[in-house]
Amino acid sequence: MLRRNFIKKTVIATGLSLLFPKLVFGSKEEKSSNVKVLKPTPGNWSPEAVTLAWVGHSTVLINFFGKMILTDPILFEKVGIYIWGTTFGQSRYSPPALEADEIPKPDIVLLSHAHMDHTDYKSLKFLTDKYPKQIDCITAYNTSDVTDDLQWKSIKEMDWNDEYSLPGLSFKALQVKHFGWRYPWEKDRSKGFMKDGRSFNAYVIERNGKRILFGGDTALQNYFARDVKTNVDIAIMPIGAYNPWRFNHCNPEEALKMARSIGAKVFIPIHCGTFKQGVEPVGEPLKIVRESVSNFSLELGIKEIGGTFSAG
Repeated sequence: MLRRNFIKKTVIATGLSLLFPKLVFGSKEEKSSNVKVLKPTPGNWSPEAVTLAWVGHSTVLINFFGKMILTDPILFEKVGIYIWGTTFGQSRYSPPALEADEIPKPDIVLLSHAHMDHTDYKSLKFLTDKYPKQIDCITAYNTSDVTDDLQWKSIKEMDWNDEYSLPGLSFKALQVKHFGWRYPWEKDRSKGFMKDGRSFNAYVIERNGKRILFGGDTALQNYFARDVKTNVDIAIMPIGAYNPWRFNHCNPEEALKMARSIGAKVFIPIHCGTFKQGVEPVGEPLKIVRESVSNFSLELGIKEIGGTFSAG
């Protein structure tokens, strides 16, 4: 029933997108084929190390001592409404650093919230069709209906401050300052629907005594400083679409400040350079991070899309 209702809403939204494409998706941007990115080589990664590659937007491939985690997979040219095998929506500014077929089998897919640029049905369907019943999925509270028809090994909703374990890994879901509706008419915790509204998460992932924060999508907040009780080693943080969306997105220096508040040693930037979602220049967020990171006593682990960071 939940999935049937969700599909009905998708059909309605598709009709709106075809009638009012600029209202739903904004203006057309430069084609991603005009932008070159680095190429990670996950086949060479050691299972004895922690290695991360920024695939694009909020998609990070994490080798956590041999466990493969993929965050918010966006693997194709467009994000938006998926229906009849086609995605209607915004095109990428830059291509993914790894094509869909180049992504190694994830053990876990980690989804921060139901926005179409974070929970991309086409990418998730591709992964679960290629690896049926082999991938565990973790998603935010009241968001599993978006993808629960796919061939997951398991799918787990996590509420704020929930803790959950899979073999060799532990997860804690964290509150962020954002919003969660996939379509504007849906109930959402940012609108006050705390029990039956869609939620939105960050996560701390722990393995072998090392801790990684996946910051999801957030504006400046003190929730991390309040809820993360033990310092993290690596903070993966969004830094784009802050102009004019400061209520929902942090700017680069605010992201660095939040990472410092939880004792992070390494900073990995995401959520910029892939889609033109704010009015700031596409390259501005990364430029500011490069110029500011030393002021926060953090190491910049990755400097551009396709970059790789590794630590023993």
